[in-house]
Formats: sequence, C-alpha cells, structure tokens
Amino acid sequence: MSGFDLTDRTALVTGGAQGLGEGMAKALAAAGAKVMIADVQDSGADTAAALGDGHAFVRLQIRKMLDVNVLGTALGLKHGLRTMRPGGAAGKGGSIINVASVAATIAFPGIAIYSATKSAVDRLTKVAAMEAGKLGTGVRVNCIYPGLVPTAMGAGLANDVAEIGLFGSAEEAVGAVIELTPAGRLGTVEDMADAVVFLASDASRFVTGAGLPVDGGMGM
Repeated sequence: MSGFDLTDRTALVTGGAQGLGEGMAKALAAAGAKVMIADVQDSGADTAAALGDGHAFVRLQIRKMLDVNVLGTALGLKHGLRTMRPGGAAGKGGSIINVASVAATIAFPGIAIYSATKSAVDRLTKVAAMEAGKLGTGVRVNCIYPGLVPTAMGAGLANDVAEIGLFGSAEEAVGAVIELTPAGRLGTVEDMADAVVFLASDASRFVTGAGLPVDGGMGM
C-alpha cells in the first residue's frame, strides 16, 4: 500500500462491508485512520472488527440503487460537510471522496441506470467542492472513477449483461471490458484503495472537485 499518513484522522466508508469498500477501509486503517464502516450488510461488523481496536460499524437502511448511489451520496456530503466545517462536530476540515465509476464516462451496454447514478455522483462531487470552497469549510471533495474490479459486484454485473443477451457469457463481457482497457487487465481492490488514500491525505491538499480515473485508461 501507499506511504501516506492518516494518523489521528477518522474515515467513514459507506459500503465498506466487502469488495472495493472493504479494501478502501483496510487501506485507510493501514495508513493510520480510525475507520467507521457503514453498510446495508451486517457482515460490515466483522470487517470492522478485523481492522482492530478503534474501528466500528453502523448499519444503513436498505434502499434501491437510485437512493443508495444518488441520495446516499447527497446525504453523505451534507452530513460530512456539516461535521467537518468550522463549528461542526469535528470542525477541522477534511476530505470527502465519493466513488463514481468509469460507467459515468463511457456508454457500456446494459447498465443505463447504474451509469446515470454514477454520473450524478460526479456532478454532486463537483458542485459540493465548489460550495465547500466558497463557504470556507476547509473540506476538499473529490471522487474516483473505478474500472471493473472482479469483486462480487463486478462478477454480478458481468452475469447480468450476459443474462439479458448483450454478451454470450460473463467471461465474454469481462473480455470486452479488458479489450477496452489500454492497461490490458481488470482493476484490483488495491488500485482503488490507494487512490482513495491519496485523496484523503495531505499529498492531495490542492486537489478538489476532481474526478480521478482509476480505470486503466478505459474511460479516456
């Protein structure tokens, strides 16, 4: 993992029970942050416990994709900014990193609603960054655009587009993604987690309102 220092900082990772979120939680904890995992899955408690003392879990409400990706991001921004701004519960500024997707930048078949919600995450990020700066909150707001990662969710996506006949098989769908990716491979959880740690650290202190592609070039 990266060498960025997040000692004495607290990170909230929504969707941190498994997959990319779990990897990001582990990377943030390894960099010194205390991590709160929020998820619809109770297994998030086990993930938090595995990180060690000082880390915790809170269960979210179950909502549909639109509510999770758009409303969830908007609420996270609202409460994150209120907490970290001067006079807030933390009041020391900080960094908010939203997770969009390469699907927000390309037209890949079979994921129209998902793509739309992740495009909304991108817009919410940029507007929040502008507002946070103008209001003097001391909070930076950025997002990443992950490429396809072979997590449970990534595998489910490949199966879904194959089942509706867009590809002959899940393997063919994955092959199509790799073919569109100049780096010639799928992403890894570590690829995404390192990007999040960078945006959370002071190494990115002059970066806000940015969407960082972590997609092997797929979305360029």
